[in-house]
Amino acid sequence: MPFDFNGRRVVVAGGSRGIGRAIALNFAAAGADVSICARGVSALEAARTEIAAHGHRAHAAPCDLADAASVSAYVEAAAQALGGIDVLVNNASGFGMGDDEAGWAAGLSVDVMAMVRASHAALPWLLASGAGASVLHISSISAYRPSVRSPAYAAVKAAMNSYTGSQAAMLCRQGIRVNAIAPGSIEFPGGVWDQRRQAGDALYERTLKSIPFGRMGTPDEIAEVALFLASQHARWMTGQVLTVDGGQLLGA
Repeated sequence: MPFDFNGRRVVVAGGSRGIGRAIALNFAAAGADVSICARGVSALEAARTEIAAHGHRAHAAPCDLADAASVSAYVEAAAQALGGIDVLVNNASGFGMGDDEAGWAAGLSVDVMAMVRASHAALPWLLASGAGASVLHISSISAYRPSVRSPAYAAVKAAMNSYTGSQAAMLCRQGIRVNAIAPGSIEFPGGVWDQRRQAGDALYERTLKSIPFGRMGTPDEIAEVALFLASQHARWMTGQVLTVDGGQLLGA
């Protein structure tokens, strides 16, 4: 199933590294004009340069996704730079883990409210896009089970999954599809699992042993599913959360 996004405008909130960067680059490789945002300016510009190398419009802007005004301003700037929005990808996470004020604040402000705010800001542009407009949220398999180690993170990802269905129901009669991906453990240079591996953290080995294929997933393996969900190949899918974890949840 070849992906053809020529002429499509894609906005990736949280797109400078890891899964977000891979999603942005794969969309650009498939012909899309792409905008990304993040807080780190140097990583953001490096990713923008990689996107631009595919020969299509590439826009990047720093954004504090925990701040409502910053999210709205970024989405508007992205739409102006690309000439509209056909696909919105909400990828950012505050990685709020613990059952304390800081953990909950980080998760609710970025994982949940940035998703809601970016969706609201992009809605007029998605409505103007016409057939094929879609929204994609990046959740986690943490949403599916209780967690002692990261209760706030698991809860906000569950909230994302719930909102995916509700948002899909609200927007389906307007021709906008909404879906989500729940990745398993994904490793990439500088990412959380890479850091744990280099530090010799026992959690890394325990998690690795829980994955039947014997390895962590890669950002590209999530990006390819993202392109599928945003493409016409998935035109009859909305309100769905696809688990992409190499069988990690199977507990084999």
